Amino acid sequence: MVAGIGASGFAAADALARLGARVTVVDEGEDDPHRAKAAALEALGAGVRLGPGAADTLPDTDLVVASPGWRPTAAVLRDAVARRVPVWGEVELAWRLRGPDPAPWLCVTGTNGKTTTTEMLASMLRASGARTIAAGNVGTPLLEAVTDPKTYDVIAVELSSFQLHWAYSPAAEAAVVLNVAPDHLDWHGSLEAYTRDKARIYQRCRVAAVYNVADRVTETMVREADTAPGCRVLGFTLDVPRPGMLGVIDGVLADRAFVDDPEEFAAELCPAVDVRPAGPHNVGNALAAAALARAYGLTPAAVGAGLRQFEPVAHRVTVLGELDGVAYVNDSKATNPHAAAAALHAYDPVVWIAGGLAKGASFDELVQQVRERLRGVVLLGTDRRVIADALARHAPEVPLIEVDDGETSIMDRVVREAARMAVPGDTVLLAPGCASWDQFANYTVRGDDFAAAAARLGVR
Repeated sequence: MVAGIGASGFAAADALARLGARVTVVDEGEDDPHRAKAAALEALGAGVRLGPGAADTLPDTDLVVASPGWRPTAAVLRDAVARRVPVWGEVELAWRLRGPDPAPWLCVTGTNGKTTTTEMLASMLRASGARTIAAGNVGTPLLEAVTDPKTYDVIAVELSSFQLHWAYSPAAEAAVVLNVAPDHLDWHGSLEAYTRDKARIYQRCRVAAVYNVADRVTETMVREADTAPGCRVLGFTLDVPRPGMLGVIDGVLADRAFVDDPEEFAAELCPAVDVRPAGPHNVGNALAAAALARAYGLTPAAVGAGLRQFEPVAHRVTVLGELDGVAYVNDSKATNPHAAAAALHAYDPVVWIAGGLAKGASFDELVQQVRERLRGVVLLGTDRRVIADALARHAPEVPLIEVDDGETSIMDRVVREAARMAVPGDTVLLAPGCASWDQFANYTVRGDDFAAAAARLGVR
């Protein structure tokens, strides 16, 4: 049984049906896209149950494959666990369906920066001449990557906590946890459970397990992980690196881990000013990607070339333009407070646009950190009161406007209100700190709406 008919679920059902498995797919959605996917799978011989109640009961099955968005508390998954029916995620299934000479995986997870780091890594690999693809949570389902007739030398793999929850067997060539902050607590149930799932990425890691020196939780994870014999543990830092680390020396990204004499020498990788998007957090992402690339065997020159050739991900600290001396920046991909903090620390003063689905997160610490930077705040979305209450407690002097749903485009109204607050020299920053699903199909649509509204206002 495959739970879910989204991108991952469809890929799993398609691969299994083509292998001759007897497949049943269940999903409570029943709109046109769901029905189109169902028809395609039924043509392969799969059975599909759509609509309310479709996932209430467990069919006769030897294996359940759970899509990443399905919570472990879903009735059909709880029933499978209770009956001792194996439950795998897409990642577990992809690992088991690799061919006889599989490409190694270089794996990235963390609360924030996963996609940027994974794409930086893929750019480095391409610069070295390797046949590669960025897959997993970054876009291309892992199943498609491992079953693609075009073989790859190596795969840059982004993994979410959802994907790692049901993964038991993968053994990354090298892996990194970029950072850990409260996120998706409504899905995992607690920060401890969320952290446990993130830590799975280090299990059986073969060559290098990489952690963030500035985030003690990641170091604890890696020290406690059951890695393969001989796997190195190494850190990345924005400071001067100690031997066995990557860091920054005199404004240059430097490697003191994969050199012959790390006590005396460091390999120069790339000037920090060449890292895009700009910002300390992205220098950290670049160092993390470089650690994985160097573990795979890339030269310093290939790492530097990959960073210079890297095209930043859309909706991640994207400068849209200016109007009347005010800059407008789209960071719709900041879907939790930790990500929003990184963007907010890059600009001062800021008119902050925030809100959406908070996913159980608190905004108190974030508001305390950035209140001196805030010219004003414009809030939208279902959980905007969570942020408004944090502002009332810790920054009551900051002007605040809440925008309700209405007949006209909500983003047009949000951008107009932000523009009224801003003065020359300010930055209007969309860094919602929340998921988008309450008002938008995804963060991409939210970012596109913000960019379009800014353009209608006259931002160029």
